[in-house]
Amino acid sequence: MAIRAVLWDIDDTIFDYASADRAGMLHQLRAEGLTAGYGSVDQALTRWKELTLVHWRRFEAGGISFEDQRRDRVRDFVGTALTDPEADDWFARYLTHYEAAWELFPDTLPVLELLAADYRHAVLSNSSAHNQERKLRILGVRDRFEALLCAAELGVAKPAPEAFHAACDALRLPPAEVAYVGDQPDIDARGAVEAGLTGIWLDRAGAGGRPELKRITGLDQLPALLRPDTRFGAPDSIG
Repeated sequence: MAIRAVLWDIDDTIFDYASADRAGMLHQLRAEGLTAGYGSVDQALTRWKELTLVHWRRFEAGGISFEDQRRDRVRDFVGTALTDPEADDWFARYLTHYEAAWELFPDTLPVLELLAADYRHAVLSNSSAHNQERKLRILGVRDRFEALLCAAELGVAKPAPEAFHAACDALRLPPAEVAYVGDQPDIDARGAVEAGLTGIWLDRAGAGGRPELKRITGLDQLPALLRPDTRFGAPDSIG
């Protein structure tokens, strides 16, 4: 069955989240006078990244709200029992620095342009709709996607099949006619495959491995994977 739509992850797939997060936190550390509390700036940044992952996983598992994962991340990072408003204010100051560094990956717009005529496009993200809607609008690409679905509103997160199926339902397409592109091999690609979609792992770092997954190392390789030359068989990975 032919692919008719592409579902997209956002962070570290079309948007360079890791670079923006690092730049934002570096400015926040300096502004808040927190660099002295860690052995080095790199150690502080590593700790922030670790805490982001820990509390994000709690949110994905349904244990806490989107807002509470942010607050708990801040409390653990600064080592202080901040109230909810204090934690929110701290995170808001960080967001100012983080958002100033927002950028799409260089290959995002070219591939969206290239695929626009032949495929429908939507977003499925393990975040909140308010957060990702605003991000896509500021980055100038919200109108490229006909639907935006996020875990905070769905009540279920990738890699649960229900998350992928909700996105397919929004597109009114069966999973077999939808491809999912994301930077996480298990949460994104494997999760999509297990839900009946075509899962594609965007391995920008070139980590390799996982031969059971369809893999690309840049979005410029996506059109060839979606439209393979059937005379030679569909490739399982590129790059």
